[in-house]
Amino acid sequence: MSSKKQEIIRIAREVIHSKGYQATSVSDIMAAANIGKGQFYHYFQSKHDLGLAIVEDLVKDWEDQLIIGILNTSDDPVTKLNRMLQWAETSHAEMEIKYGCALGNLAIEMSSQDEEFRVKIKEFFNHWVNSVADILTEMIEDHQLDESINPKRNAESIVAMIEGGILLMVSRQNIQVLQDVFEVIKQQYHLN
Repeated sequence: MSSKKQEIIRIAREVIHSKGYQATSVSDIMAAANIGKGQFYHYFQSKHDLGLAIVEDLVKDWEDQLIIGILNTSDDPVTKLNRMLQWAETSHAEMEIKYGCALGNLAIEMSSQDEEFRVKIKEFFNHWVNSVADILTEMIEDHQLDESINPKRNAESIVAMIEGGILLMVSRQNIQVLQDVFEVIKQQYHLN
């Protein structure tokens, strides 16, 4: 991929993260990237084409950072889950204005509108849930969690609590809300 195309994707990610996909026009992206129509359409057939490239770019980043870099490491299970929570908190604490989860926002906005967006985003969330379920299974096998818990359901609950905490954080523009949700997760799964 050319560096200019990647730069346009990066800039468009920021614009769409702050404004939303539907509210962002091609003109908004061209202005932010300081490019003309010819350059935009050289790289992307449409806004939809760019949107899918953004989802793929987000998924790749998150796969690298979260799934490969944290959840699929050789660290012990408690460390992996704590690192996951720290990763999520840090990425939102660094934002002056709390826009929320880039993939979560796109899931909310686009899943009922566009099947291609929905499937790409769903695949990432499934991978995240399955990675957390594997960790919970390991904790059960190590007698760190009760064997009666269902790893998949609990993994879905953890991801839902994270995404829900991010949503509440955005509505209140306060990182403490997310930190409080993470404390509940830590208590429920003995991560302290």
